[in-house]
Amino acid sequence: MNNSLFGESGIQITLVLILLPILAGLVIAIIKTYGNYRELKSRRELLEMQKKIKSLSPEEVQRYEQRRKEMEYRLPENELSGNLPPSDEKGIISNVNTVEEIRVIPHKRGGIPQQYISPQSAKLILYFLGFSVLWLIVGTSVGEYLGIKFVAPDADHVSWLSFGRLRPVHTNLVFWGWASFAMVGLSYYVIPRVSNVDIFSLKLGWYTLILMNTAVILGSLSLMAGINNAGGEYREYIWPIMALFAAGIGISLYNFLKTIAMRKTKEIYVSNWYIVSAVMYVIVILLVAYLPFWQEGLAETIIQGYYMHQGVGMWFMFLSLGLMYYFLPQQLNKPIYSYSLGILAFWTQILFYTLIGSHHFIFSAIPWWMQTVAIVASVGMVIPVVAGSTNFILTFNGAWYQLKSSYTLPFYLIGIIFYFTGSLQGTVEAFRFTNLIWHFTDFTVAHSHMTMYGIITFMLWAFTYTLVPRLTGKEPPKFWVGIHFWLALIGLMIYIMSLMIGSTEKGLLWMAKKPFIESVVMMAPYWLWRAIGGTMMWISHFVFAYNFYKMVNKKQDVVIPRTPAEILEAKKQLQNTEFIPTK
Repeated sequence: MNNSLFGESGIQITLVLILLPILAGLVIAIIKTYGNYRELKSRRELLEMQKKIKSLSPEEVQRYEQRRKEMEYRLPENELSGNLPPSDEKGIISNVNTVEEIRVIPHKRGGIPQQYISPQSAKLILYFLGFSVLWLIVGTSVGEYLGIKFVAPDADHVSWLSFGRLRPVHTNLVFWGWASFAMVGLSYYVIPRVSNVDIFSLKLGWYTLILMNTAVILGSLSLMAGINNAGGEYREYIWPIMALFAAGIGISLYNFLKTIAMRKTKEIYVSNWYIVSAVMYVIVILLVAYLPFWQEGLAETIIQGYYMHQGVGMWFMFLSLGLMYYFLPQQLNKPIYSYSLGILAFWTQILFYTLIGSHHFIFSAIPWWMQTVAIVASVGMVIPVVAGSTNFILTFNGAWYQLKSSYTLPFYLIGIIFYFTGSLQGTVEAFRFTNLIWHFTDFTVAHSHMTMYGIITFMLWAFTYTLVPRLTGKEPPKFWVGIHFWLALIGLMIYIMSLMIGSTEKGLLWMAKKPFIESVVMMAPYWLWRAIGGTMMWISHFVFAYNFYKMVNKKQDVVIPRTPAEILEAKKQLQNTEFIPTK
């Protein structure tokens, strides 16, 4: 059975796709380890320099004063040439070919002059991101408790804390709380910037924030109280609560369209294509999922597949890709590799992603032709995924050296790699043989974390670390950003690999018609590793929250005094700290 299992193309492709982020993580680890070594060496050098500065004698201080004056001396422009104009009888000077750039330095695209974002807009964006961090902590804390329950199912006997009630609380909090708040908040920065105008209405943005928060709070409380939409994964909020969320998104859609209509640029940049389309799609998706007219019998199952997959692909993925088309070029200080590839990915994702919902119900009572269409469309998703991934990776060309010193680019790179591997793994999972093994097992949970966490969450972290310092002028501690990155990545790999391996064994047991309880007993160690990986991910979120706090508060960089002026200033500061006058 094992030989035939590894002989299947779907299994082989999945194994290769899982190895890719592991290899990327190893490469980043080598690069970042070297960077950390250099930083540690600099800190030690700083301590030595401070000791040396403290022990400076008056004669040494005097020499530094003299040397500072010498270095600050500037030669007058006519000191050597006099006041006479230059004579160029041979025409040598006027015929010199000028070089406007130093050619040993990589060319960097100059930024288009734009009006800086207003403090009021920055405040709105930071509130969106602040609430996104809050809901990430709350939502994943619920998920952490659920992971523990797999290992210790008798942890409690309270109805409000039962697995059936808490599981949708977790998924909806991270969907509509963490990811949605972050995406909408970041959109309120990107759309005005690429349109070169201020947002149409800040007041409408605050209305959106209030409505979305109200929906998330009421939805979570209602789910814990047992009030839900009776079925439908990811659409457990009852319709009045989800209507609040949809109203908030609708208000922002109007706000975005009015802003784009007022743009000072001729073209609509591809980021706005993705963002506006995603906002339009999520409203359509919610209407289709909650209107009762076509939800009878199998039709409800088909609608569920449509809603579940469109929510991920045409809301979270679509909007995050739009943000990537803005923030990645900004962070690398170079244009996107190919605008045409972005447009190709845009239209092919709309074409294929809207057809793949039924691949969740292979071998079900849904018409066979509809299942086949979903499988074919899943394969068609290779086009936008490869186009988008290629576009992002090739944008790194000539800028890979920045990975060594950047704390944000590893988040970008891992998000892009998971975009490629996670999306193609979803295509492979739609094959009939792999679906037969993995469906109804924890493999689906692993895949959803590979995409919603590996792609969406890593991308949103990258965008947050890029944007917030621009709004506040304060950088996060690089050490703790590194801790955040590695805890999240290693924890995620432990999480998904343990569940994928265990779920494959579980599926084979089912196919062999073994008693169900055998698969439950067999999964126990894999659920333990799931809890370990999940705990690492959960801890990383608190580190991220700390980093976010530091970005909106004061942070001091490590500056090693080197010039005479810096050394004298450091000497003065050290003396002031040692001799503080008392009242």
